[in-house]
Amino acid sequence: MGAYETQGFKMDNSGRRIVVDPVTRIEGHMRCEVNVDSNNVIRNAVSTGTMWRGLEVILKGRDPRDAWAFVERICGVCTGCHALTSVRAVEDALGITIPKNAYLIREIMAKTLQVHDHAVHFYHLHALDWVDVVSALKADPKKTSELQQLVSPSHPLSSPGYFRDIQNRLKKFVESGQLGPFMNGYWGNKAYVLPPEANLMAVTHYLEALDLQKEWVKVHTIFGGKNPHPNYLVGGVPCAINIDGNGAAGAPINMERLNFVEARIREMIEFNNNVYIPDVLAIGTIYKQAGWLHGGGLSATNVMDYGTYEKVMGQAGTQQLPGGAIIGGNWDEILPVDPRDPEQVQEFVAHSWYKYADESKGLHPWDGVTEPNYQLGANTKGTRTDIKELDESAKYSWIKSPRWRGHAVEVGPLSRYILGYAHALKGHKYSQRVKEQVESSARAINTDIPKALGLPTTNYTAKQLLPTTIGRTLARALESQYCGEMMLEDYKELVANIKAGDLTTANVEKWDPSTWPKEAKGVGTVAAPRGALGHWIRIKDGRIENYQCVVPTTWNGSPRDTKGQIGAFEASLMNTPMVNPEQPVEILRTLHSFDPCLACSTHVMSPDGQELTTVKVR
Repeated sequence: MGAYETQGFKMDNSGRRIVVDPVTRIEGHMRCEVNVDSNNVIRNAVSTGTMWRGLEVILKGRDPRDAWAFVERICGVCTGCHALTSVRAVEDALGITIPKNAYLIREIMAKTLQVHDHAVHFYHLHALDWVDVVSALKADPKKTSELQQLVSPSHPLSSPGYFRDIQNRLKKFVESGQLGPFMNGYWGNKAYVLPPEANLMAVTHYLEALDLQKEWVKVHTIFGGKNPHPNYLVGGVPCAINIDGNGAAGAPINMERLNFVEARIREMIEFNNNVYIPDVLAIGTIYKQAGWLHGGGLSATNVMDYGTYEKVMGQAGTQQLPGGAIIGGNWDEILPVDPRDPEQVQEFVAHSWYKYADESKGLHPWDGVTEPNYQLGANTKGTRTDIKELDESAKYSWIKSPRWRGHAVEVGPLSRYILGYAHALKGHKYSQRVKEQVESSARAINTDIPKALGLPTTNYTAKQLLPTTIGRTLARALESQYCGEMMLEDYKELVANIKAGDLTTANVEKWDPSTWPKEAKGVGTVAAPRGALGHWIRIKDGRIENYQCVVPTTWNGSPRDTKGQIGAFEASLMNTPMVNPEQPVEILRTLHSFDPCLACSTHVMSPDGQELTTVKVR
């Protein structure tokens, strides 16, 4: 689109073009192109989803009670959140109120996903953007132990011998030439600034998280039968409760199973407090001291979330992460968000490989259209199946461009924490824990950790620290900690409710389609690990007439809109300096901070639009 200004950024694609394709350590398929100037500073960014999603088309004409099972297969990482959003949309359309037990079980399942997803994201997808794995071979295990004691004295696994054993395991990997998940890293790049001891500590925790995460998801198997893709039910949850049952396979939930759930929740809390939070604070402090406060983008100005985690079911005012929108960086004004309002949520396709009757206008999801239209701009370099450089002045992504009241916004844990903090400052009763977490983290990064590490103290405010790549990564860790704490309260409330004699887990009064109105429409929202997730459904004559999902990565990874506004991925990369564009650590570090899930925003088709395969189930 040449040089132009938008949202406070000066876009200029005249410089050297750097292409990262595919972007790895994400879910799905993504491409990123940037232009750097003579000082290797990013002056233009182009984010592309390279696969098409057709699930909205597949759902037309189907039974709305089955929709959750289809949309859940959008992604195998954010497992369960699409199913939860779907059943909420159907329940909203049909006026179904779920029992208290069902609500609490759904909350536990949703928060289990948050803790699991955030820990896996940081340690197994994102940490390698901060941690030089090979450098850990140079670490002194004794000094690593001392560092561990400084940043997290409560963690029991901290002896010099423990770290020496991990270092020896890593050495065998390196010497064998089979680095596995550590293969093809840009090890040695000067964009990495952690000392060897911090690198060894982080690699050690990478392995610890790998062992623990498989235990945490068992909560989903208890309540939902399996993971990934646990079972859900319109009207409640599919698990029955029999507190005195024997716990045999397929039997109702009993006290032994509930005790197992409690043990996993406490395990998550312990890991968050002793490992995850201290690691992010320590790494963030060291990188901040090195001057790496980049990657804010839209988080510094425009954030949005629907609000989530009601302390009292059905009472939006008790949301423990309250929603809203902040526009123009004004944290003093929180605007109300209503996903039903056709003026608030709209999707545009001017730069997306889809077709509208009038592409100058956006469509609310209830009226959404999913019609593929794959065409490349005249200035594209390469061919339809072998693109060298995209033409961002034309259509260039399989992701649509959602806008809130016409504004490009960022969604995700950082948005939820900016909103939660802003609400708390206004006296919101149920988000005060967010304020405590943010201010405690600011103290740690500014004062406590620098003093412990012999570094200069600083005085950055929350408003300066949060809207950065470091802040985005920190918000995800804080949300994991908060979800663990809320989950324990949910668990206690569930057990108390069961002990009081309430064993109901489903409301089936409106299960029969004969009880439904001829036409209905509904919306369901969820705080998915990556951000605000919404499903919109229209039901006619007992069947799905239209179904649209607007997922977090659609918001964050959106291409330009009709006004030339850029999405959160593109904005976060702007003005970022790079040490070596041939090894784009900085691009990956910033993009990974969003935990992109391209599978949620796109699904596969052949280059020429033909059907790839047919599967017949008998």
